[in-house]
Amino acid sequence: MKKEYDFSKGKRGAVITAARGKSRITIRLDDEILNWFRREVHKAGGGNYQTLINHALREHIKSRPESLEEVVRRVVREEVRRTA
Repeated sequence: MKKEYDFSKGKRGAVITAARGKSRITIRLDDEILNWFRREVHKAGGGNYQTLINHALREHIKSRPESLEEVVRRVVREEVRRTA
């Protein structure tokens, strides 16, 4: 190993840039949730658990019967009824 290294041409940030349409984020998930996705990928013979999480979130969004606005309005109405 060298005593000194030249980092003058080094760049900060990710070594590999994210694919177009993808964003790198930090998210905290329960261990049991993350382990479930990892097991599912393992049972399927390989793949990427992050891709599986992305697919599950996309399917959830597609299947939502109510818009976010509808959910908020419903919850507010329920809370108002409880306090009245």
